[in-house]
Amino acid sequence: MKTNLNILPVVCLLCLCACKNGNASGLNKTEVAQDTIKTFTLPTIPPMLTAPDLRADFLVKHYWDNVNFADTNYIHHPEVTEQAWADYCDILNHVPLETAQQAIRKTIERTNVDKKVFTYITDLADKYLYDPNSPMRNEEFYIPVLDAMLASPVLEEIEKVRPKARRELAQKNRIGTKALNFNYTLASGAQGSLYQQKSDYTLLFINNPGCHACTETIEALKNAPIINQLLSQKKLTILSIYPDEELDEWRKHLNEFPKEWINGYDKTFAIKEQQLYDLKAVPTLYLLNKDKTVLLKDAPAQTIEEYLLMKGEQ
Repeated sequence: MKTNLNILPVVCLLCLCACKNGNASGLNKTEVAQDTIKTFTLPTIPPMLTAPDLRADFLVKHYWDNVNFADTNYIHHPEVTEQAWADYCDILNHVPLETAQQAIRKTIERTNVDKKVFTYITDLADKYLYDPNSPMRNEEFYIPVLDAMLASPVLEEIEKVRPKARRELAQKNRIGTKALNFNYTLASGAQGSLYQQKSDYTLLFINNPGCHACTETIEALKNAPIINQLLSQKKLTILSIYPDEELDEWRKHLNEFPKEWINGYDKTFAIKEQQLYDLKAVPTLYLLNKDKTVLLKDAPAQTIEEYLLMKGEQ
């Protein structure tokens, strides 16, 4: 994602929080901390909290304590608020998921004091946690944002249609749940289904051959040693699925896929028309276990490789 913001490392943030007037925007220390337009003031972590996990827990719960969400001037100073939001999203990765989700929802709920501020902050959540081009995207963090939007008194019912649809789609194929089954057709005309795969892992690769990102992902998977190792050991199945209509285009790229992969298409367009899987961007990768429980959802190839390497070392 192209942005002119620099995410502060969490360690630096935690150190800054020990100071009374630390700020997430990295501005000159000579600036007046009371100037809410130019600075973001972090909460002061109690000195008795010395363990990193306790400090992170306090910080995510109190991160916005010094912000008056009724002050619409923040909207006009993204160098303050957007930087603070980016740092906040980074810190969320260092606390348990339930803690992060509760903190995010409470943050969004606090912005109900002003609709302009509410819209601005939820737009930032879209940009950082939902946009497929964001390296910080995280559906599990975005779900409480959607829940807060659906419960918000400042939104009209018509304005809740989109977050409702996103919430319903996000609920499908969540990590820890069983992936939805579907049928596929091979170039030969033979058919199969997701649930028929019997290996320890199934890597579902929904893609559109010819797109730049799809080509990059194909090459990344082809060149990943752990992927090739598990394929040769029959412990991993890569199921590549084309969800669209232009079969001539799909057939034109068949030779780009390794013979060890299963390469099929969705003949009935169920994946798209029934929204079985979230295709806000392609390619999308799901790593499933033997029982087809989702281990990783919409994850980059590198994340999947790292996960498999970690499991191989255990």
